[in-house]
Order: sequence, then C-alpha cells, then structure tokens
Amino acid sequence: MKRVGVHEIARQAKVSIGTVDRALHGRAGISEATREKILRIAEKIGYTPDLAARALAVGRSQFRIGVCIPEEIRFFYDQMRDGIFEEARRAAHLGVEVVYRSVPSLGEDEKNRLTRLLDEKISGLIVVPGNPRVVTPLIDKAEAQGVRVVCISSDAPTSHRSTVVCVNPELNGLLAAELLTKFISGNSDVAVITGMLRTEDHRQKVKGFLEGFAHHSRGGKIVSVLEAHESEKESYRKTRELLTANPNLRGIYVSTVNCLPVCRAMQECRHSSQLRLIATDLFQEMVPYFEKGIIGASIYQDPYTQGRNAVRILVDHLVEKAPVAPANYLNPGIVFQSNLQLFREISLGTR
Repeated sequence: MKRVGVHEIARQAKVSIGTVDRALHGRAGISEATREKILRIAEKIGYTPDLAARALAVGRSQFRIGVCIPEEIRFFYDQMRDGIFEEARRAAHLGVEVVYRSVPSLGEDEKNRLTRLLDEKISGLIVVPGNPRVVTPLIDKAEAQGVRVVCISSDAPTSHRSTVVCVNPELNGLLAAELLTKFISGNSDVAVITGMLRTEDHRQKVKGFLEGFAHHSRGGKIVSVLEAHESEKESYRKTRELLTANPNLRGIYVSTVNCLPVCRAMQECRHSSQLRLIATDLFQEMVPYFEKGIIGASIYQDPYTQGRNAVRILVDHLVEKAPVAPANYLNPGIVFQSNLQLFREISLGTR
C-alpha cells in the first residue's frame, strides 16, 4: 500500500503533528484513547515510519531551546523546571537541546541573562517575564531573528511573543475572590498580598480579585493591596504590620507562591482562628497550614505541566511546523485539605 505521511494521520485524527509523533513512538503526554485512535488510523492507511530517513533528518537538525526562568521561589520553579527538562529528554531523539540560563529570582538581572541567551544561536525561547518593560524589546528582537518565544507563568502582552503558557491570571484572581467569600461573612475586611504589580501575572490576579470580591462580598472591603516583591522577610513583616493595623481583618489572598511567611504571621496573630487565607499553588510545606485551617484553599497553576507544554509547543513548531496558538491557558485546579493527595507536588513526596 502506498505509504502516507503523518500529516494525513493528523488530518484524519484532528490532532497536531506532534501528537501523532508521540503516539507513533510510544512517548508520554497524550491520553490512551487518543493514542489508540491514531494507531488505528495509521494501520488503516498503511503507514509505516521510515526510521532510516527519520534518523538522517534528525542528524541534520539541531533545535536549541533557550530557557530563562527563576531559581526562586523553588517551590514553584523546581516543578516547572522538571516539566521542561523531562519533555526535552523525550524530544532529544529529534535533535532538541535545552540551553538553560536561569535568573536568581523573578525579574532579577533578566536583561543581561536574556541578552546572553540570545547569543547562543537558539531556535526557541521559554521565558518568565518579570518586568515586561525590560523583556519586551528582547522578545521582539528574538522574534525578528526567527526565534519563537514562549512566555510561561506570566506574560509580556505588548511584545511579539509567539504564545503564553499559564493559568489565566485574571481568572485566578476571580476564583480566589469567590472562594474567600465562602469562608468569611459578607461584610468582612480582606487584603491582598502580591509580588510586584509591574509583573503581568501579579497585576492581572489582583485585578481579577478586586472585581470578584466586589461582586461576591455583599458589603466587604479590601483594606490593602501589598507588594512583597517575592521576599520572605518582606512578606512576613508586612503581614504582621497588616494584622496589627487591621484587627478586624478576616481574609487574605496571596497571589503568588510566597505564602509561608504570611501563614507564619497569621498563626502568631491573636485572632488567627478568625482568619482565612486563599493561597496560590501547592507544595509540601503548605500541608500543616491546610490541616490547621489557616489556608482555606489554594488556586493550583500546575507548574510542571506549564513547563512540559511550553517545550511541546516549541518542538511541534520547530520540528513539524505546527502552528502556534496566541495563548495556551491551563485550567486552574482548586486545592482543599480533602484533595491534597491528588496533586503531583504532594503525591510525589509521599511515595
């Protein structure tokens, strides 16, 4: 039977070329139902991969993906890094290589690190924009040179980046506001603790929370929006000051993963039993605060999958010329004490 290419399989299965490749080569990242569907179509049309030709093609190709993400806060970025490197290992047979150049923390020295990374002859770039004003010209320069840029976790919305991979931050804030109003009375005072409002992810989360709380609170008041700059010391100090100045405070939303210093300050407060926190993401050190009732819920952004998907998008585009959607939003999860063990960050730690 005449050999038919993967493009025909993708067309019939209504999936991307990258998904077909994963199914045909037994790689992870797709559901069993999708894999079986693709294999049935391949068998039906008589497709057999020409492994020798593929090996020659890979030998001629070398796709270098630059990665610039923060080292801190490790609870979040370690998971993202795992997703990036595990997916890169799966794509190594396609000639994909990761060039890793991290920044110490969000926004710190990112101009210099990105500038050096763009000199590494990369084909794609994965970056967490800490300061969009600084990063945007570099992203635009990269795209003008043919380097496809994927923003991850946060965005540089006025840049020419190819796509963003994240949980929609405004939705994140809206969910946090609705959840917090389930834990406190309608006319309560609440506050927001974020990282840096210049960072798009943080700004949009606060925006969503303000809108959501106004809609759901029935007379509640937001007494403060504090920037803590992802600093544990600053977060702890500002939370203590906030609780001292506002003895009637009943709720706090922490829009970044830096919730532990806030939890410690709340625990030391005289009226901590009346306070509830809506946090962001999940890691082992948060579990005691769920069990004590300090954290009522958390909005899960799945950093591992963000990292994995960012690499997949670039590999599918660089290797198979698959189109890139302007945004790739993950569905946020909601973490309660009762479902902690269902999340990767907790289940891996208990094995």
